[in-house]
Amino acid sequence: MIWQTSRFQIDLGRPRVMGIVNATPDSFSDGGKYFAPGSGLSTVFERCAQLVEEGADILDIGGESTRPGAPPVPLDEELARVLPVVRHAVQLGVPVSVDTYKPEVMQAVLDLGADIINDIWALRRAGARAVVAQHPACGVCLMHMHGEPVTMQLAPMVGDVVPQVRAFLIDSAAQLEALGVDSQRIVLDYGIGFGKTVEQNFSLLARQRELLETGYPLLAGWSRKSSLAVTVATPDVAQRLVPSVAAALLAVERGARVVRVHDVRETVQALKVWAMAMPVNAAL
Repeated sequence: MIWQTSRFQIDLGRPRVMGIVNATPDSFSDGGKYFAPGSGLSTVFERCAQLVEEGADILDIGGESTRPGAPPVPLDEELARVLPVVRHAVQLGVPVSVDTYKPEVMQAVLDLGADIINDIWALRRAGARAVVAQHPACGVCLMHMHGEPVTMQLAPMVGDVVPQVRAFLIDSAAQLEALGVDSQRIVLDYGIGFGKTVEQNFSLLARQRELLETGYPLLAGWSRKSSLAVTVATPDVAQRLVPSVAAALLAVERGARVVRVHDVRETVQALKVWAMAMPVNAAL
């Protein structure tokens, strides 16, 4: 299984770790630790290099927090945050993903050599599909989100979420393929924490193999999410390492091909142990 991207064909025969780079001052997980207005860019550049050294297969750069209740960031501000980091990251020898829903940002980062567009809106914003479709090879991750970041947790989904999420993702991929985008460029994300209750999030993990029926590779983004904190009664984000790694391992065991994480070193180590215990040539 291959994920075709701008510069790389990513072999998904083994699980891949996507390291999160927040070029934001207000991320729920590390707000301002690696990026703060007026502080320069050396810290976020060092963070990129650190994650690669720790074993990240992909870097995922974002310039707008999408935590529940987060306000939108103006286009100019997002560009100012993201472009210098992408310009630096594309020199580090690994695929570079950019977490954005704005078509103008998508075009700008692809022009700089970014490999993947990771969109929480699944390219539903006007002009977004066209940017991806007009690019000859970039990869794309289409995520399921119910509502929008400002209000999504005020009125989460109702009913059985698994078939709803699966149908949405299938339709999103089909619309993109109809524009000429090859299926090997597409990965799907079921959107943990995006308009879903704690129980619904864990239902998606428990029944993740049903989502594999879409035929596309899955990306799982459990890292440091509040559902983990509720489960283990750990409100402090800094104390969510163990449940985050556990959720990543469970997602991989149930067929996810990419896990998006903050704690790269620990996740890579855990996956190495998991791989050693797998039967030779065992199919996931």
